[in-house]
Amino acid sequence: FDQAFAGQTEGLIKEVDKDTLTLTLDDGKSYKLNAETDLDALKPGMDIVIAYDETNGENVITDMQLPDSGSAE
Repeated sequence: FDQAFAGQTEGLIKEVDKDTLTLTLDDGKSYKLNAETDLDALKPGMDIVIAYDETNGENVITDMQLPDSGSAE
């Protein structure tokens, strides 16, 4: 198991760059999306939880969760 560079973070989406497949959070950190991601579902201001691996100095998203806007939790 090589979990050394895996991480998880939560934050508000600041911007989504569809050209470079980059998601930037409000803390200024950016994460690489993969090509299958539904970019239209990601909107600035949304709360998001990201799991990522650090690869070649980039934070590459491995999983993401958008809190269900229909729940009150």
